[in-house]
Amino acid sequence: MTTSLTLKSGRQLPAVGMGFWKVGRDIAADVAQQAIETGYRHLDCACDYGNEAEVGEGIAAALQSGTVTREQLWVTSKLWNTYHRPEHVRAACERSLRDLQLDELDLYLIHFPIALKFVPFEERYPPEWFFDPNADSPCLEPEAVPIHETWQAMEELVTAGLVKEIGVCNFGVSLLRDLLASAKIPPAVLQVELHPYLTQEKLLRFCRESGIAVTGFSPLGAQSYFSLNMAEQGESVLESEPVRRIAAAHNRTSAQVVLRWGVQRGTAVVPKTSRVERMRENLAIDDFSLTADEMAAISALNRHRRFNDPGDFCEAAFNSFFPIYE
Repeated sequence: MTTSLTLKSGRQLPAVGMGFWKVGRDIAADVAQQAIETGYRHLDCACDYGNEAEVGEGIAAALQSGTVTREQLWVTSKLWNTYHRPEHVRAACERSLRDLQLDELDLYLIHFPIALKFVPFEERYPPEWFFDPNADSPCLEPEAVPIHETWQAMEELVTAGLVKEIGVCNFGVSLLRDLLASAKIPPAVLQVELHPYLTQEKLLRFCRESGIAVTGFSPLGAQSYFSLNMAEQGESVLESEPVRRIAAAHNRTSAQVVLRWGVQRGTAVVPKTSRVERMRENLAIDDFSLTADEMAAISALNRHRRFNDPGDFCEAAFNSFFPIYE
């Protein structure tokens, strides 16, 4: 069993999770069940991934077979951009719960610090990014919703017993400071893009000092972005000389070394795969450690390269300039 991160509440977040972004609906139920049978206890889901109902089928099958109990699983979901108005937050959470066939989420995150105009569930679900994909010139339709209002509604989910922990994704230090200033329940977890080409040292230090656990998405770097034309083939962290050299020294794969680096620096990681052999490989990172020099060599690969940047992809894919990190 992999190690865990201890949250401020004392709850344990398994350090290696299964990410469900870009897992096709046709295989998501099988992938979820296989992941649990392989040993995963942390499943990272979201409304916007479009596969929560299928993941829910996989979870239900694993529970029914007795592979795990509900208490042994950590299930995360995320509030989509179109549901930031306080009156929509609970309904969005309840829809994810229904799809996942659960009574309670272990963690519910605000997916982006981006509020978009509400799209009714019956009109389109998941609503994705466009307000009206059939418009002559479809684009994003921002909604003026302060984050603290959305957060208050997130806090009410905890009070109502629908979620155990709440947190945020894709926030920087300034937004976290502002949120902490008004939050009755501080964010338990921050999920951000983290890999050797984007190490985010200051952000990690701030979270460490603030008692916020950190999960890294896209922990292997460019791998998820080749098919989206959001990364060049030469940008693979796994092919970099230091990673390959360290992997050879430990008789491990490059992916195992990069995931080990992520966990050893105190973060959780949520790699995605649909292949059982890769699932086993991604979990098998607890029986070796990287030396201080090896950790430093991997961290030195940092080039501040963000692959998942709304300031880039929103203009390219959604005809809207929408930077959030600058």
